Amino acid sequence: MTRFERKVVCIGSVVWDLIGRSNDILSFGNDTAGSITRRPGGVAFNIARQLAKLGARPIMLSIIGQDIDGDKLHAECNDLGLDMQFVTRSKALPTDCYMAIEDRNGLVVAIADTNSLECEGENILEPILHGQLGSLKDLNKNIFILDGNLTEIHLHKIACTPALKNCELKIAPASPGKAERLRIFFKRPNTTLFCNLIEAEILADASFSDAKEASLGLIETGLFRAIVTDGANLACDATLGSPPLTATPDKVKIEGVTGAGDVFMAAHIFAEMNSATPHDALLGAIRTAAAYVSGELI
Repeated sequence: MTRFERKVVCIGSVVWDLIGRSNDILSFGNDTAGSITRRPGGVAFNIARQLAKLGARPIMLSIIGQDIDGDKLHAECNDLGLDMQFVTRSKALPTDCYMAIEDRNGLVVAIADTNSLECEGENILEPILHGQLGSLKDLNKNIFILDGNLTEIHLHKIACTPALKNCELKIAPASPGKAERLRIFFKRPNTTLFCNLIEAEILADASFSDAKEASLGLIETGLFRAIVTDGANLACDATLGSPPLTATPDKVKIEGVTGAGDVFMAAHIFAEMNSATPHDALLGAIRTAAAYVSGELI
């Protein structure tokens, strides 16, 4: 099956990102000069955007408000080539947003306001739960990408719905604070978790020395496949019943980190859609993420 025959469905957050960045090293209470950028974001969006750049046309399942921000965001998504036909447009709820502060070393602090996504999760999942995804004749032949911004109730529905029982599922925690929500996917076959070292430790309720130890620890907890990154340090891909694969990113100057994990995930998924070996997919994803962090890939 070619990549054009396999559809990709991205489920989760589509928001406005507000990113403040300083070239200093920040500490609590600092008030400093820098730049502030507003751009489309959200885990599901970031992954879909990168997949679209690579030639896919992801189908989005999310919520966007019927406000000015929502109209602009919806238009941007369409312009990028995302399939927005199943996105919920809410009159009652505003478009979600995300705010992050970065310094020379990376992320300092972030707050995600995904209240609309959490409130409207049932409507967002309607096309899956009630068979409205007419463009996907056989759900099990396609790839579903899920971010952890949905509530535990809605994540449970995805994990347990018969319609997705045998489908290939790729999941991302969205943030360390929401990682625990994904434990419902332990023991589920054909599921790949993408996370960083901190998120892996939260999910496994353990401490790990590096990404290799973390990915193997997640397999021991019941995950089918775990791909763990750790910033500029070693990354690891571990699958149940197979030896782990590792790779280390090249050192680059940090120009921005928000969304880097999502870009990594998209590059990895797309590589495997195009028959790359697991090792080549890992190497390619690491290089793509490094290019993004350094500002070479926008």
